[in-house]
Amino acid sequence: MEFGIDRLLADPSLVAELKGRRVALLAHPASVTADLVHSLDALVGAGLNVTAAFGPQHGLRGDKQDNMVESPDFTDPVHGMPVFSLYGEVRRPTDEAMATFDVLLVDLQDLGCRIYTFITTLLYVLEAAAAHGKEVWVLDRPNPAGRPVEGTTLIAGWESFVGAGPMPMRHGLTLGELGHWFIARGKLDVAYRVIQMTGYAPDAAPGYGWPLGERLWINPSPNAPNLWMARAYSGTVMLEGTTLSEGRGTTRPLELFGAPDIVARDVIAEMRRLAPDWLAGCALREIMFEPTFHKHVHQLCSGVHIHAEGHCYDHEAFRPWRLQALAFKAIRGLYPSYELWRDFPYEYAFGKLPIDVINGGPGLREWVDDAAAVPADLEALASPDEEAWREEREPYLLY
Repeated sequence: MEFGIDRLLADPSLVAELKGRRVALLAHPASVTADLVHSLDALVGAGLNVTAAFGPQHGLRGDKQDNMVESPDFTDPVHGMPVFSLYGEVRRPTDEAMATFDVLLVDLQDLGCRIYTFITTLLYVLEAAAAHGKEVWVLDRPNPAGRPVEGTTLIAGWESFVGAGPMPMRHGLTLGELGHWFIARGKLDVAYRVIQMTGYAPDAAPGYGWPLGERLWINPSPNAPNLWMARAYSGTVMLEGTTLSEGRGTTRPLELFGAPDIVARDVIAEMRRLAPDWLAGCALREIMFEPTFHKHVHQLCSGVHIHAEGHCYDHEAFRPWRLQALAFKAIRGLYPSYELWRDFPYEYAFGKLPIDVINGGPGLREWVDDAAAVPADLEALASPDEEAWREEREPYLLY
């Protein structure tokens, strides 16, 4: 498999199209070539006039560990160009930043989840490019979660930095494909191009789009340590809206959940009782862990590790959004008065519970909290949305 950055650098005609133009790069630590050269260094090394760079959440260098920790602008110490933060004083590129280039190359490793803020940043730079008459090229990379679709569609009025538009939690598109959808939906007049991958096979085992054994995994954000996390993330990200630990402060963040005041064995048993088919495609393992920072720091937690890997993994059967919703439902049933939902301004969305911002509406939380609601009720909410999205995204599939 060849990623977009490698295709660009290997094709003299593509490089020639950029020669003589001012080029900017939107990138992060996972923006590397097959030889692990950062894309910024590789583009400069190819003789291109790179006049600016942009960093998304967690920064161009990935130095910000937690969510909602802003990155400053700075001057690149090696190449001397300005690096503009799109997760600092601004979320959208300023007029000053837009004036520094003619073509913006976007080389971001995504996780295939609506809440991952890199896709919102893509939307914002496309809108800015349309307003300023700039060109945008996406150097495409795999969606490590593959093509499956899952979750309810974001409701109008619930847009946020973790909700760029009406799509389900697990959208099944590459960043390049999403760009086409954003442009069509927003009727954006922008010069847009996708440098496609070669050999991308999102339905093929064992990697389902990720070239296992061929391409190294580089963390696109500090708590995205491996492919298995990426597969589970469309469910485990909801833990950020709860009082449960999502494993930050451990070596397997966003693959596990737990707290000091639950009994994981009982939670798993209740999940199996409620909807055993929602546990398919992975293995659940009872664990004990002690976070070194973040929620429940230095407290022993009883938890569940979701193993979306190895012989127990079934790509089509695994449904992480339902799995995590079921865990919430089990905890609510076992501990009716449990303070499950956190209340703070999540990603600057004020006046709304984080769990609702994450899900793009209150439906999932209301289902969890309704003692009379059963798994079939959530299925009835999600299934029509998922089917509608599969149909809507079809014209934008490039692979």
